[in-house]
Amino acid sequence: MSTVDRLRAAGCVFAEDEAALLHEAAVSPEHLEELVAQRVSGLPLEHVVGWAEFCGQRITITKGVFVPRHRTELLVDLATDLNPGTVVDMCCGSGAIGAVLRQRLPKASVYAADIDPVAVACARKNLTNVFEGDLFDALPRELQKHIDVVVANVPYVPTDDIRFMPPEARDFEARVALNGGTDGLDVLRRVAEQAAYWLKPGGHLMSETSTRQAHDALAAFTQAGLTATVVTSEDATAIVGILPA
Repeated sequence: MSTVDRLRAAGCVFAEDEAALLHEAAVSPEHLEELVAQRVSGLPLEHVVGWAEFCGQRITITKGVFVPRHRTELLVDLATDLNPGTVVDMCCGSGAIGAVLRQRLPKASVYAADIDPVAVACARKNLTNVFEGDLFDALPRELQKHIDVVVANVPYVPTDDIRFMPPEARDFEARVALNGGTDGLDVLRRVAEQAAYWLKPGGHLMSETSTRQAHDALAAFTQAGLTATVVTSEDATAIVGILPA
């Protein structure tokens, strides 16, 4: 049975494309067999080949780390348009957002943080200035009141909804990267509450959310003292807040 047929039988919708990527990644026939077996077992393609395409860049991805979604490119575009001098990729996972912003904004100082040591190790393959810890506690103190933009792709899946996620995410990505608490907004609220102590006056906080959570997420930003709006694209929803000057 060909690689394409094996992938198709395993339920891979884009079997031809995936087969091409697996052949590209393999260094020998034996290695190809190992990669195909991993993919057929359900391991996300990005974990198998070791990278994900995000905003036109190849981002290194290691096993267990959250795979960046294309909908998150909205946050990158919004941050790019602000042309910040100092930007933080909060809850950075692989560091995909920070890596793209570093490329797009060569004069900016880019920092990243995550609580998951596996994600931090992965992010350090994609950019420098990556810190491990709980939200803003991970960052150097000298950044307080000196940050122009915080891009926070926080986990926002309600705890009880994780079981309904696709197996590739549910079974192979770290739970801490998915679980947003009872209503999915626990981490978002904490980031919003802490942002005022770290942003410059006039600085921006932006976070991805879902359409159905947008109203409550907006309220969380407003209650934290930010002037906030909902921004949408074809497949993404984000909350953008500004710390009043």
